[in-house]
Amino acid sequence: MTNLLIVGAGPAGLSAAIAASEQGLRVKIVDEFPRPGGRLLGQLHEEPSGTWWNGIEEAKRLHEQALAAGVIIECGTSVYDIANTNKCWNISTSNGKVEVPKLLLATGAAEVAVPIPGWTLPGVMSIGAAQVMTNVQRVKVGSRGVVIGVNVLSVAITRELQLAGIQVDRMLLPVSNTLTKEAGSPRNVMDSMLRVAHLAPSPIIRFGSRLMKWSWMKELALQLLPTNGIQMWGIPIQLKTAALEIIGDKQVEGVRIANLTPDGESVPGTEKVISADFVCIAGGLYPLVELAAIAGCPFAYLPELGGHVPLHSERMRTPLDGLYVAGNITGIESAKVAISQGTVAGLSIADDLGCLNDKQRLKSAIDKVLITRQNATIQFHPQIAHGRASIQTLFANHEIN
Repeated sequence: MTNLLIVGAGPAGLSAAIAASEQGLRVKIVDEFPRPGGRLLGQLHEEPSGTWWNGIEEAKRLHEQALAAGVIIECGTSVYDIANTNKCWNISTSNGKVEVPKLLLATGAAEVAVPIPGWTLPGVMSIGAAQVMTNVQRVKVGSRGVVIGVNVLSVAITRELQLAGIQVDRMLLPVSNTLTKEAGSPRNVMDSMLRVAHLAPSPIIRFGSRLMKWSWMKELALQLLPTNGIQMWGIPIQLKTAALEIIGDKQVEGVRIANLTPDGESVPGTEKVISADFVCIAGGLYPLVELAAIAGCPFAYLPELGGHVPLHSERMRTPLDGLYVAGNITGIESAKVAISQGTVAGLSIADDLGCLNDKQRLKSAIDKVLITRQNATIQFHPQIAHGRASIQTLFANHEIN
């Protein structure tokens, strides 16, 4: 009998399976994607140390380690229902039903949709789709493109597209409206990008970002920021330009753009059309929590974690007996944090089943999550530590009540 079913074969799910299997548990992973690895499969970037983070190689390492530990991995399988009966979890999948005492949801994250006029044209895709097509499928998404949406994720993937020989003409903002909110505000976007300016290849940008400690300095910089933006790796990042519409007949042919004021208002008379044969839209990520909702898990809305997240403890337990979570379903962070969380979840589940001999190993794994988070090169959301503290407090209060 399977002791633990894990939904999601990404970094969190694979690392959890390895940790649990090494403690003697019989573990099975299901994932709807044709191959394990999750978002790791599309990641390729240079670390500040000069080393390269190759997601495909990391996924391969975790996959091989899981198989060696005896984990059963079933890809191409979707989960559509979860029920808790007779102290067991009954999971309905596209490949039949599974009954287990312990269930771990490591479903990851999904991209936020940003509707823009013309976004249904062939050649328009999410930035994540472009990453998978380029780094996983080895398909060239186009010859000359535009990225709409400037955030940590889009900047990193744009660099990956460039390394693959794909020309990105520029990065700019979506036009500000009720849906785009902060993503269409030059002021808010500049503030968020300052948090990762230490990674900029230009020493001038890195030095300048250190001067932005005061609000008046930020405001002055925004006023003086040229309309044609600043360049990173030769790619113009235009924080005072917005995409009004994607144009084309049967496919993408260009983007109609306009200059913006610092407040995000379009400047009359500045509209023009730039040519492009593909467009990537980047709205950021949010935790993929639908299965946790079906299971009846209580939630909290924390913008610091990316949106609604299931209540959970530092041991990755939810308030529901036998249900655990790990990875981006708990809040948007890096793959390294997800891997560390997965290890905690696997050891925690083994402990709850009475199979963990070395209690110190679980404590060390929890400590490693904190260290990994503190040393993270990139944080997707500000105040991540505050968000994590908040979810722990909410979980503790829920348990008391």
